[in-house]
Amino acid sequence: MNIKREVSDALSQGRPVVALESTLIAHGLPYPDNVKIAKKLESVIREEGAIPATIAILNGEIHIGLGNDELEYIAKAKDVWKLSTREIPICVAQGRTGATTVSATSYLASQAGIKVFSTGGLGGVHRGVTNTWDISRDLEELSQTEIIVVSSGAKSLLDLPKTVEYLETKGVIILGYKTDEFPAFYTRKSGLSIPRVEDVSEIARVYKEKKKLKMPGGIVVGNPVREDMEIPEEEVNNWINIALSLAEKEGIRGKQVTPFLLDKIKDISNGKSVETNLSLLEDNARLAAKIAKEIVDA
Repeated sequence: MNIKREVSDALSQGRPVVALESTLIAHGLPYPDNVKIAKKLESVIREEGAIPATIAILNGEIHIGLGNDELEYIAKAKDVWKLSTREIPICVAQGRTGATTVSATSYLASQAGIKVFSTGGLGGVHRGVTNTWDISRDLEELSQTEIIVVSSGAKSLLDLPKTVEYLETKGVIILGYKTDEFPAFYTRKSGLSIPRVEDVSEIARVYKEKKKLKMPGGIVVGNPVREDMEIPEEEVNNWINIALSLAEKEGIRGKQVTPFLLDKIKDISNGKSVETNLSLLEDNARLAAKIAKEIVDA
């Protein structure tokens, strides 16, 4: 495991660190937009007084924190694996390059001693799960790994009630940051009630009590998209239904489903979905940095 010197120093000195995934860079946006947003998220975290640690596997080596050249490399590289937790040892053993999803980032961040991770939206239970059994590894990983994940809930294209139910069954704590409802990514409300917290000190207290009780697993902090960037639910559902129909027609399965749907929604929405996505990514990174500062001594 290659831990960037800046990150290693921060961890050893008890300073706040925030993990970032690399799938957004390799699979989420085209070059050079992917590098711009990766650097922007790192900049936001620094502005709040924390150290960013973007995680990836480059040519078989696990990297906790990427330099500019490494960000450029993974942004341009071809045939980059999309890594959940189970593919990590395969990618390392075969000397491959892989971009980490929520599950892989959570696991590697925790192994490195990082307590907080910022992302856009969680993976979850897919629609039509009774036929496909398509459930993201993200949920299972969060039931086992001690990490605080800040996200805008889960992606709207998922079955959100089943996703929240799965997290509850697995004992994953969900907190709503200034909200009573589980955020639905592009929209602020889902109709799914969750415990509300008003500030980062409350989140820190929950984290510390959980640690005292030696309870396994992570904490999901749901941070809703800003009101001025929210997209109406009816509009989002229309985009999703069109994208799902196209995925079914083209026989898209497994790990390719989410990137396919997000790409189609981007086209259908004329880029509006991407603007909202980027906005919530920045807000989540900012909140994650504040939480990391609050729990640094936990």
